Amino acid sequence: MACPVQFLCRSLRTVGLVLFYYGFSIGITFYNKWMMKGFHYPLFMTLVHMTMIFSLSTLTRHAMLCWTGKPRIILSWTDYLRKVAPTAFATALDIGLSNWSFLFITISLYTMTKSTAVIFILFFTLLFKLEEPNPFLVLVVLLIACGLFMFTFQSTQFNLEGFLMVLLASFIGGIRWTLTQVLMQKADLGLQNPIDTMYHLQPLMFFGLFPLFLFNEGVSLSTSEKLFGESRLLPFLHSLLMLSVGGMLAFGLCFSEFLLVSRTSSLTLAIAGIFKEICTLCLAAWLMGDTMSVLNWLGFVVCLCGISLHVGLKMYYSKNKGPGVRLLSGRSPELELPLLKESDDRGDDDSVTDEEQEIITLH
Repeated sequence: MACPVQFLCRSLRTVGLVLFYYGFSIGITFYNKWMMKGFHYPLFMTLVHMTMIFSLSTLTRHAMLCWTGKPRIILSWTDYLRKVAPTAFATALDIGLSNWSFLFITISLYTMTKSTAVIFILFFTLLFKLEEPNPFLVLVVLLIACGLFMFTFQSTQFNLEGFLMVLLASFIGGIRWTLTQVLMQKADLGLQNPIDTMYHLQPLMFFGLFPLFLFNEGVSLSTSEKLFGESRLLPFLHSLLMLSVGGMLAFGLCFSEFLLVSRTSSLTLAIAGIFKEICTLCLAAWLMGDTMSVLNWLGFVVCLCGISLHVGLKMYYSKNKGPGVRLLSGRSPELELPLLKESDDRGDDDSVTDEEQEIITLH
């Protein structure tokens, strides 16, 4: 009787985490598009969000320290610059380019293009020899590529500049999530807790994006009536309040993504992402008036079929221990990086060791 109850509890927990992730992910997508209609400084907005995430992470770490009495992890400068910096810079560029693209494209085109990140994740898993090349992977890439072409074909709302920005963000996103998996799976770093990971990433993300902000928006923002050029106090405070709302959503999104992966698996995040894209597109057509032709919708279905096939294959390999995933040569087992695969066999064994509990539980 205990096994069904435990299975039900795990299932309910997973559903709750997925819904938690949905709320922030869909919410910040529509927030960014709405904000970009009147505030044309996406890089500055991203910097504000990073500052808020770091501040909230710092406060949360302090509260956890006071509550548990256990000191939080602080990396040495050597580990910080060598092991965290690549992940931080990739994350900053991914988020910055994604937000920037909302100046040019609709939510529908953004959602569809951003979903191609799975292509680049596949590319990097093959590049790092984490997966064996096989015909199914080629089929997955072809389905997603054909679906993307059908979605953008003869679209009256297509914008090349915004499309290329999102496509580049998707490419960098493949690097970002590969490096993030490496970062969170290295037990010696101690960054398995989402709050600790967010705390260490944000400063380097800020400084990585700041030069691009100065080059593109610095002079314009300093004289803009939307913020620093505003002589009245109330409009200035209103702009700061709107930016702060986005910062709260960004903090929630980062936390929910890391929490979902650490408490379940990256496979769960991939499956949840498929249905999230459908929800986002439907809401965009209903709330924002985005228009999509039959061919566009068919292209999206083809793309989803490719993503679903990939997730199905990963599920099959995870159950049958097939050759689809390799260990990094010369590395220890805990450095395995199955990006869209169950991270372990915990679902088949209800027992959890103290060490595992320390990794997956917020202190």
